[in-house]
Amino acid sequence: MGVRQDVEVRRSKRRRRTVSAYRDGERIVVLVPASLSRAEEADWVEKMVARLERSERRRNPSDDDLLARARLLSDRYLGGIAVPESVRWVDNQNARWGSCTPGDRSIRLSVRLQGMPSWVIDYVMVHELAHLIEAGHDARFWAWVDRYPQTERAKGYLLGWSAAARVDPPSSMQDEVD
Repeated sequence: MGVRQDVEVRRSKRRRRTVSAYRDGERIVVLVPASLSRAEEADWVEKMVARLERSERRRNPSDDDLLARARLLSDRYLGGIAVPESVRWVDNQNARWGSCTPGDRSIRLSVRLQGMPSWVIDYVMVHELAHLIEAGHDARFWAWVDRYPQTERAKGYLLGWSAAARVDPPSSMQDEVD
């Protein structure tokens, strides 16, 4: 089996034992020691491409993956009573991390979340799922959200991301996601 068109292998005489891979645009670059045989190189390339693609799928789940994850989070933290009809990525939310329409039970997540740690995305989903139980941001709402154990950590992450990106967080970010 030859190397895929979207994979570039770079051999290095300085590299002794380590093999690594990263994405450069549409191409995957795999760095290997020059001392590897062609068979060893092919094995490592296959392993590293698979590892990178698994990691990317975890960090950028599909809409179907999001819906399944939301249902799992509802079961785990909200007693299964927040049941979304749909969860999807959207690219028109620049002032919010997520939004929820209780009427049709739909949840939308900003594409800005893609690539963030899964526990941050989970927090935003739990926040939006809580809107299927409580519409506003009152104490009852926050009691539901706070069942997610990483709530404070995720809020801090999102505030830090906003500061680093020099993007104003939503005006009520101290209290809410959307």
